Amino acid sequence: MNRHEKALKILKEGTMIPAIPLVLDSSRQFDTLKQQRLVRYYLEAGVGGVAAAVHTTQFEIRDPRYQLLAPVLQTVVSEIDRYEKMSGKTLVRIAGVCGESSQACSEAELAKQLGYDAVLLSPGGLNHLSEEEMLERTRQVASIMPVIGFYLQNSVGGRRFSFEYWKQLSDIPNVVAIKSAPFNRYQTLDLVRGCASSVRRNEVALYTGNDDNIITDLLTPYTFQIGGETVTKRFAGGLLGHWSVWTHNAVEIFNKLKQYRDSDTIPVSFLTLAAQVTDANGAFFDVNHEFKGCIAGIHEVLRRQGLMEHICCLNPDETLSAGQKEEIDRVYQMYPHLNDDAFTRDYLENLNK
Repeated sequence: MNRHEKALKILKEGTMIPAIPLVLDSSRQFDTLKQQRLVRYYLEAGVGGVAAAVHTTQFEIRDPRYQLLAPVLQTVVSEIDRYEKMSGKTLVRIAGVCGESSQACSEAELAKQLGYDAVLLSPGGLNHLSEEEMLERTRQVASIMPVIGFYLQNSVGGRRFSFEYWKQLSDIPNVVAIKSAPFNRYQTLDLVRGCASSVRRNEVALYTGNDDNIITDLLTPYTFQIGGETVTKRFAGGLLGHWSVWTHNAVEIFNKLKQYRDSDTIPVSFLTLAAQVTDANGAFFDVNHEFKGCIAGIHEVLRRQGLMEHICCLNPDETLSAGQKEEIDRVYQMYPHLNDDAFTRDYLENLNK
């Protein structure tokens, strides 16, 4: 089994993947060295993979004014290469791809050339396309690279897709996973039932991209009667912007949850933890202002830890909302067991030795 096959096996079995932020200097220029340092933090924290060029990395990296898509993807994959050679560990490399078929295929070709394992295919900005046109787009990208589908639901700027859409998407060869931001549980059931009804249901892993109920998503088995057979699907892992902060502790939480994946008895403490993680997420992602400060909120946490020097984004209007800093203060004080400040401090000190 080669490295790529091992990575896809890890993805199928379920792992912990942060969606990583973009590191800029005070002039809003790409800071390659600090980006490498941030990627190393995630790898040292014990993640199973990394997703780059996704929403958390800022979609503006594709803007012709910046032309940062290739430099960012190259910087990230080079750091993963170095770490894999040093540690002997295989990590899942995921690149986000966007746009209509021609753009998405072009970005998938770039990701393939750079050595990524799969692409996260964003539906963003394509509400004018029919479900069949979206499926055909997926088929075209899947002919180039393994695809992770993405359910970006209405509440976070996406659209509703039908049960039949998710069944057909799961039927497409080389669709290896689907990430869902399941804020709407009815729509989430459409996705899970659609995947469970597919002839390829055992080949497609479900990943939570949900930032408001992460723990519960990872603990819940979904069971259906399909064709006289009992079929169970569950979220095998997570691909989350939320996991780009306090990552070392998030890895530990994920590993604990995996131990209860097949258990009929789940500690009540996990439900308490679920609510605490949701509260912290609300502060980081600026739920009070409909997610306007979500990327800046992530940057602010990393800045406090010394992993970023600035919270600036490529879009100068994208910054913390009024009161968001105070909300981050609050969850820091209220849930000190969730942060990984001690790990991060040791990591940065070791880099300077």
